[in-house]
Amino acid sequence: MHLILSAPENRPFLEQELLRALPTSVLEPLGDSMLALKAPGSWSEIRTAVGLTVFARQWLPEARSFPVPSIRAAAETLVTELIGCLPEGAPWRLQVEPRFGVADAGRHRCELIRDSVIEQLRKRRRSLLKGLDAVPKAALGDPNRACPLFQPEESLVQLLLTSLEVGFLSILPAPGPFTSMGCVSPFPLGEVPVAVDKAAPSRAFAKLAESERRMGRAIVAGETCVDLGAAPGSWTYQPVQRGARVIAVDRSPLRDDLMRSPRVTFHQGDAFRFVPEAPVDWLLCDVIAAPERSIGLVLEWVRERRCRYFVVTIKFKGQEDYAQLDVLKREMPRWVESFQLLHLCANKNEACVFGTVGDGPLKNAG
Repeated sequence: MHLILSAPENRPFLEQELLRALPTSVLEPLGDSMLALKAPGSWSEIRTAVGLTVFARQWLPEARSFPVPSIRAAAETLVTELIGCLPEGAPWRLQVEPRFGVADAGRHRCELIRDSVIEQLRKRRRSLLKGLDAVPKAALGDPNRACPLFQPEESLVQLLLTSLEVGFLSILPAPGPFTSMGCVSPFPLGEVPVAVDKAAPSRAFAKLAESERRMGRAIVAGETCVDLGAAPGSWTYQPVQRGARVIAVDRSPLRDDLMRSPRVTFHQGDAFRFVPEAPVDWLLCDVIAAPERSIGLVLEWVRERRCRYFVVTIKFKGQEDYAQLDVLKREMPRWVESFQLLHLCANKNEACVFGTVGDGPLKNAG
């Protein structure tokens, strides 16, 4: 059984996605934000389908029920299993998270289990303790810090408590987390804290910040971005703060300070007609438009190789157009090195597609 997590309001849409991708699968809702998936396909087929789901936040592959009769007993059982399946001295990550009831009470119990696991490892297998969590937990929870993605030698252990007495355990040995990036998130529960910056023109900047963290790549000084539909400037603001150059395209001007910035070149016009004079590092687009227009725009840019990286929002008025995202799932793999299509923690009724076109020669624009 595979366990797939979503935001509570998105579980029905996740179910619809999975049934379109894996029509012979059996799905069982577990609470308001989890689905148990049983599918006859191969591991690679399931991984591909889960990796393309917009509304999945986290995947616990081959999850199984795990009793928690007490803190100590759960830790002892878990350590015994880990000794048998994780290579000694190699890096691994441990995520013990609650998915039930009052969040604070569940989180406290998870922290106690984690502490007890560490205590047991000190007594029974210090070589495993040495490899635990090479990535500090603070790097995952701080929206202003980079989050290292999985490396080929890393394993991932996920223990999800669904009550005080029981949970689900998933152990994915290396290189599984690395080869499954896009469906197995390095962030616990697949949740990224929403960034806050009161100086930004609007809260929309948080979508770009989250996309960067999930990519494991940030816009840096010296790069050039095109921001389509830029006003009032939230997706221009962040690159400018880092020393990047931005070509901002909109019919309306940006906030005054951004219009005066020497790093911003403002082009007044239609975002969907703009073509840069030369390929750029980043395509950024948070324009308000019908989903088919934004989908067509990002596909045109990656087909023409006008950028190396891209972050584009697909916005919806209702819920009936979500299936249009299947066009991106089908077409993107043909043109890009990697991509993700997700309903972000910072998204409302929208999704973001982001990824890497590649480092090969870029086609001349125009």
